[in-house]
Amino acid sequence: MSYQTLCVLGLGYIGLPTASTFATHGLKVIGVDTNPAIVESLNNGKVHIFEPGLRTLVQAAVHSGNLVIKDQPQPADAFIIAVPTPFKENKLADLSFVTAAAEAITPHLKKGNLVILESTSPPRTTVDILLPILEKSGLSAGKDFQLAYSPERVLPGQILRELIENARVIGGINDDSAKAGKLLYSTFVRGEIFLTDATTAEMVKLMENTYRDINIAAANEFARLADRFQVDIWEAISLANRHPRVEILNPGPGVGGHCISVDPWFFVEAAPDLTSLIHSARQVNDSQPEYVVNFLERKTGKLNGKKITALGLAYKPDVDDLRESPSIETVIHLRDAGAKVTVYEPFDTDHSIEAVISARTLQEAVTQADLIILLVGHSQLKEIDPTELAKNTSARTVLDTVNGWNKQEWQKAGFSIYKLGDGKQP
Repeated sequence: MSYQTLCVLGLGYIGLPTASTFATHGLKVIGVDTNPAIVESLNNGKVHIFEPGLRTLVQAAVHSGNLVIKDQPQPADAFIIAVPTPFKENKLADLSFVTAAAEAITPHLKKGNLVILESTSPPRTTVDILLPILEKSGLSAGKDFQLAYSPERVLPGQILRELIENARVIGGINDDSAKAGKLLYSTFVRGEIFLTDATTAEMVKLMENTYRDINIAAANEFARLADRFQVDIWEAISLANRHPRVEILNPGPGVGGHCISVDPWFFVEAAPDLTSLIHSARQVNDSQPEYVVNFLERKTGKLNGKKITALGLAYKPDVDDLRESPSIETVIHLRDAGAKVTVYEPFDTDHSIEAVISARTLQEAVTQADLIILLVGHSQLKEIDPTELAKNTSARTVLDTVNGWNKQEWQKAGFSIYKLGDGKQP
């Protein structure tokens, strides 16, 4: 058995790199997205996602003729579903994109096909939701066509390398489905491929991100404790991590992105009676933006009427991904506290937040500021020269939420600098 044609549904942060990588490794790939703007931009050679090397890869795939962009699925030997799985306001998983993709595939299913779900999903999504929809085709899953779950496990900023080099987990609804998935991904994956069942594979993905979320919640609580006990959390973490079996993560303004801040809720939804620790960690991390604003107010006084510049909106450093960003939540809390907020996100200067000014340059952002906050440790923001910055702003108070700035350098340049979790400061 071999797969010559592939249809990838969803051309976002995972689907587009995946489709392009398969195409540059010789498969004929149909990339599908229901967003007309994405389809149009890709067909015009423009890439809507910032990821190092992605534009070159996509253009190579398209120019080779191996990648074509469509707004509807087409018949293929294999199908990959890589659509979003956000949650609703009540923190329940929104699987509408997954079900819509499955329904769109069903008319094209034929014997010998392989369907793989990559979208992060609650346990048993593959067998309880995806399988029944696909079997409306009249074909039997595991017999007439193969069905598997294989989660993406890549880091924004390193997606193209990690797609190829990382180990991959493939969970089939039966052994043949898992083996079929391995055959497909072996087209380009150099990392080890592990086979299991579909629900275990779903669990693995959620466990990885939930583990991280719980550990970040511990770091954020440590930062709060350090503030109360007049301890510098950054010094304390550095010392604690000298223990050979301890690796405390860094605190910050919260947890964002489409994985770590979302995936734990899928466990809470699926088994609320068994997930008290997971639920508590989510509450800690979700409340961190509000804590940051309260911390700032305690240190600098009432925020009402102050002109505050927030630097960074992405959910993590050196990417343009703003999904579920705690920095955006922090900005909203600042605005709601009465501050006049200007934001500068170097990777997305066009992003808008209601009643908040978006600056296109750092100088524009800080000119009128009374106070400056570092919310994201983008390399270019961490490298700001405080002496030069002082020439362009009247602000002389800064808050560093990510330990990105050297306190002594900023103090020498005439700034009062506060750091989240540094309880030694007055």
